[in-house]
Amino acid sequence: MTAPHGVIMKRFSLTASLCIASLMSPASQAQEPQPSGYHYTLPLDVALDAAKEAIRVCETKHYWVTATVLDMDGVPQVVLRGDRSTVHTAESSMRKAFTVVTLGPEFGFDRSSGFFELMKTSPYAPQLATVHNVMALPGAVAFKVNGEMVGALGIGGAPGGDKDEVCAAAGVAKVADRLPH
Repeated sequence: MTAPHGVIMKRFSLTASLCIASLMSPASQAQEPQPSGYHYTLPLDVALDAAKEAIRVCETKHYWVTATVLDMDGVPQVVLRGDRSTVHTAESSMRKAFTVVTLGPEFGFDRSSGFFELMKTSPYAPQLATVHNVMALPGAVAFKVNGEMVGALGIGGAPGGDKDEVCAAAGVAKVADRLPH
């Protein structure tokens, strides 16, 4: 014999309610592990000040640039396009910073010039340079906390990546004392 439709629905509703309640209880939440991949992210005001300083330094030399700060997931936190900078500068600043945060920890460099130099000596580096968003040019510098990379500032637009990297280094140096040690 089958149960009437209303009884089945009441049992289903009670069972669903109990499952939802158990999922939302403090005891079940306390047992959940910390999300994997959690990492320090620069405070917005620090990232913004670093990007602004890098642009300011470049502008004193009449370099019209864009500054991009990426977190360790390669996600832009700040993108500032300076006055007079051209459209391509946003892409190059992002790709330089992306190169630092994605390849730097693995290959031991904290500036995109490190990858540029690796291109000259490693038989594998040219293939890595074909990875989407990687750029083998100087112009980005890592932010570090307790010796670990926590993001990067990339600059694009100066007449040479070496000049971009000087501006990026100035931006990172400007905020270094505001990062945890």
